[in-house]
Amino acid sequence: MTSRVVLVTGGGTGIGAAVARQLTEAGNRVVICGRRREPLQKLAEQTGALAVVADVSEPDGVTHVIDEAIAAFGALDGLVINHGIIRTGRIGELSVQDWDDTLRVNLTGPFLLVRAALPHLLNARGAVVSVSSVAALRASEAMAAYSASKAGLLLLTQSLVVDYGAEGLRANAVCPGWTATEMADMEMAELGETRGISTEDAYRLATAVVPQRRAASADEVAAAVCWLLSDAASYVNGAVLPVDGGSCAVDAGTLALDPRISIRL
Repeated sequence: MTSRVVLVTGGGTGIGAAVARQLTEAGNRVVICGRRREPLQKLAEQTGALAVVADVSEPDGVTHVIDEAIAAFGALDGLVINHGIIRTGRIGELSVQDWDDTLRVNLTGPFLLVRAALPHLLNARGAVVSVSSVAALRASEAMAAYSASKAGLLLLTQSLVVDYGAEGLRANAVCPGWTATEMADMEMAELGETRGISTEDAYRLATAVVPQRRAASADEVAAAVCWLLSDAASYVNGAVLPVDGGSCAVDAGTLALDPRISIRL
């Protein structure tokens, strides 16, 4: 996969930054966007990617980043939807504002983005990869808004396939589990503070029942994204690929029978 033009949202840090690095190293032209200028500019200096500051949860931001990509490179072959926010809270406690914000950023934003990018993607017979989450596949406490938004992203992605697959568009999704990124580091620091343990031990605790017993690296998730963008995945369309170390394979009802696991009541 070389010499293609790919737009990566949430491209300044974490998985998005890892995708941008791998794509540019392979010779692709990459546009990274996000709301924070500093990490975008830093990555652009390191990789040669084009940095565009834009809020792609808003129509004006979407128009801006698509226009900048086309003005710079004249085409758009690939789109990686990687941005998102998390607002926690059990359903009975979650505010309407937090629900609305989560759906606006995590689901309405991708809808606006793919709608604006479609003419260019169809012209290029291009590919879309959505970065969803294992939270779209399995429920956990106080994550209703995030899980619902990421599950919606999966069906939005598959709807692209049904609507436009005959015109050459491919669209797939990855569902990462715990991934060692800046955002996850903050969550692990909070968990560690609550439990009185280090951030490193918090990662171990959070992945204790993951079959591979560790978090992913951002590069591991990025490799799956880049493969789905590539011609090596030319007949993969509408797929939902967990990149989770086997998390989704675990039967929660049998954990109490596993001698390696200690469960507190």
